Amino acid sequence: MVVLLFVFGCKKGSTPTPVDPPVTPTSFSFSDLKVNGTFTGFTYYGLNNSPVVKITFSSPINLSSVAGNVTFTDAAGTAIPFTSTLENNDNTVVITPTAALQPITKYTLTATTNLLSKTGSKLQSSVAVNLITAIDETDKFARISDDELLTLVQKQTFKYFWDFGHPTSGLARERNTAGNTVTSGGSGFGIMAIVTGISRNFISRADGLARLQKMVAFLKTAERFHGAYPHWLDGNTGKVIPFSTKDNGGDLVETSYLMAGLITARQFFNGADGNETALRADINNIYNGVEWSWYRKDNSSTLYWHWSPNYNWDMNLPIKGWNECLVTYVMAAASPTFSIPKTVYDAGWAQNGGMKNGNTYYGVQLPLGPANGGPLFFSHYSFMGINPKGLTDAYANYETQTKAHTQINYNYCVANPLAYYGYGPNCWGLTASDIKGGYTASAPGNDVGVIAPTAALSSFPYTPTESMQALKYFYYKLGNKTWGDYGFYDAFSLQDQWFASSALAIDQGPIIVMIENYRTNLIWNLFMSAPEVKTGMRNLGFSSPNL
Repeated sequence: MVVLLFVFGCKKGSTPTPVDPPVTPTSFSFSDLKVNGTFTGFTYYGLNNSPVVKITFSSPINLSSVAGNVTFTDAAGTAIPFTSTLENNDNTVVITPTAALQPITKYTLTATTNLLSKTGSKLQSSVAVNLITAIDETDKFARISDDELLTLVQKQTFKYFWDFGHPTSGLARERNTAGNTVTSGGSGFGIMAIVTGISRNFISRADGLARLQKMVAFLKTAERFHGAYPHWLDGNTGKVIPFSTKDNGGDLVETSYLMAGLITARQFFNGADGNETALRADINNIYNGVEWSWYRKDNSSTLYWHWSPNYNWDMNLPIKGWNECLVTYVMAAASPTFSIPKTVYDAGWAQNGGMKNGNTYYGVQLPLGPANGGPLFFSHYSFMGINPKGLTDAYANYETQTKAHTQINYNYCVANPLAYYGYGPNCWGLTASDIKGGYTASAPGNDVGVIAPTAALSSFPYTPTESMQALKYFYYKLGNKTWGDYGFYDAFSLQDQWFASSALAIDQGPIIVMIENYRTNLIWNLFMSAPEVKTGMRNLGFSSPNL
């Protein structure tokens, strides 16, 4: 009884003996990373197709936990088989893919927090490593001579305007997915491309003439706004397709590209037969119907880009230099019917010298335009017809300007201040193009890591050596990624492993035309031979051996 009372008393009045909580293993942490023996952060570019990844931790690793808690995947999330071993007293996991990785592809290696140490502790924070493989340096196509390569690029690019021209209007579709949307400016480039195609014997003169007759017949009935065409037209009906809500009327810049193409064709089709004579007369009527002077907006001292029958001048965009619009002022000054005086060029376009630059960028002095030159199409669109060689006025030497602009763009890409993967002497050229998920005017001041082949290839007259380097790289080394039915696709980013599948009229046209100007001066000679162009440019104060 005494014993029972003692036990009862202990249970009722004493503090229970504490019980130790279960032991939780402490976590371990990441210590070091080496990819092919080097640490440069957690993203690696230009890797071989069998990289060795070594991740070191603060504790020895349980090898059996690696298989479920270290993942190796491509960008689509597909698992990549790999082998894993331990070294460095089992603190380092060595990962190697069991099969060769694909070139120019991003892979991600991740160690999750469920990775276990030998004592059963878990990884404190997950570790993710981005692995981007290098391009495959083998040639994708057989080597041919440089001259043959230029011809091949022109011939393949020509197909965009010939095979893919709109079946009803003959005009150039905006892009390879544009359906019935045709572009007035891109069609001007396309007309120059067709003239080039005839000269290169890609098509016959008769076939080229028939296509121009179709295009001109369509343009005679298409919608116009004080003589100017809209940016986009329906290729079946000739009705405006709004470029934006208020941009549903005349686009004077796009019209100037179209007129430059038509005047080039008029100079080319110089035969005495009835068909060529009638084509020239139709082109004259179309050109003479553009009311360039009306686009001064109430007789002001500059040209304006847009006018809408619904919104009038609401777009309110004066055409001021330096940019892609020099040819707009040239075509306006050259008009026999609605010409503009030199004062509009000086005050509006040149801003009385306000478009001058004079600063040096990447070792090159730039006469005109924004810092670092802007996108390269500034030196392409107007100069498909206007020959900058020996061309001067009160503001610049345009041979110097176009070459300086291009050299700055090239030097910038070689210097690569933003450290984008792939940029260099063989891979350069920033201009307006498609980008991943959109479109932008790439330039040294707006560099998103996207290279557009049209930038370097349309610069052949200015930087022939650098442009040929780029062409060979795009074609031989990247060819299976960048080369398609209509020549080079619009753009690519080795930084983001992105390759466009698109082709745009305003990017394809300058390639074929500017390569031809580099080779033979063909389009320059035709455009600059037009009597109105000579008179207009002289009236604006230009001097050139070609005037």
